[in-house]
Amino acid sequence: MFAHGKNFLMIGLLALALGASVVHAERLKELASIQGVRNNQLVGYGLVVGLDNSGDQTTQTPFTSQSVLNMLAQMGVNMPMDQIRSIQLKNVAAVMVTANHPPFARPGQTIDVTVSSIGNAKSLRGGTLLMTPLKGADGQIYAMAQGNLVVGGAGASAPGASVQVNHLSAGRIPEGATIERAVPTTLGQGPYVTYELTRVDFDLTRRAVEAINREMGAGVAQAVDGRQFRVIAPENPDARVAFMGRLENIEFSPAPAPAKVVMNPRTGSVVMNQRVEIEACAISHGNLSVVVESEETLITRQTSARLTVDGTNLLNIRAGTNLADVVKALNSLGANPQDLLAILQAMKAAGALRAQLEII
Repeated sequence: MFAHGKNFLMIGLLALALGASVVHAERLKELASIQGVRNNQLVGYGLVVGLDNSGDQTTQTPFTSQSVLNMLAQMGVNMPMDQIRSIQLKNVAAVMVTANHPPFARPGQTIDVTVSSIGNAKSLRGGTLLMTPLKGADGQIYAMAQGNLVVGGAGASAPGASVQVNHLSAGRIPEGATIERAVPTTLGQGPYVTYELTRVDFDLTRRAVEAINREMGAGVAQAVDGRQFRVIAPENPDARVAFMGRLENIEFSPAPAPAKVVMNPRTGSVVMNQRVEIEACAISHGNLSVVVESEETLITRQTSARLTVDGTNLLNIRAGTNLADVVKALNSLGANPQDLLAILQAMKAAGALRAQLEII
């Protein structure tokens, strides 16, 4: 029974590996968005109160004291500034509040907000955000935020020791802001609605236009450039919404993604897709040396890589060396993220890395 189960598992993994190379059809809504239908960023300055002696030290953050003074004045309480500074309010923190105003949002709807400390507060855990206006890029107020913070981190301290898990100086308020003003959003101009693909790809634009014309009728979609195409939609709002609902569910096979290597130098993460290839090259970086060789015949092509440190042969990779093997070997030699970044950039500049290199 165990042997049969093991064979079945290996067959299943083989089937998954073969199926991974098949390009599946995707819906238009997953590959394109409507031009002009987007989020709008909102930002505001406010105060968080109710902290357990973990707020700003007002002697070092005078803007917190000034904000408290202004708030009390609006409440009818007048106090001199020097008296507020002498009180040392440790349960108040000055914060920036950010949120996204979604498209088609109307007054009365609620959105999530993120609250981040801008002073020296130790923790926002247990705090309450006071009513804070959220403004757009045009300076107009589009939402009002208020509520109790949810902070994912936790911490504890004692004389001479402290421990902290996750981040304590930022938190969220689910549905913490109420929309006060709508952002005008139009679905196209006149008879046309313009779509934008997630990436610039002329082949993907061609496939999308052909799929729409095949499903909705010839001439409905027209390509504009390598990223945009437009469709002829009904001008009646009800009919246009129904038409676009059908449109975004059209399925077609997207063009294969281009070869790309994505690297994060802060974490040392290197991610690449299966289309990445490397050419024969020699690399010298500090005390690391890498030689990638290729031998071609009429029948086969064999590739090997040698890595050395100070002239000592440490690793030999043969038969089908790819970039994943080179990166793995460099990591085994102790190359740090900056070494990997410099080597990959040099390989790209030399033409040995046949892929797009993106640094995030």
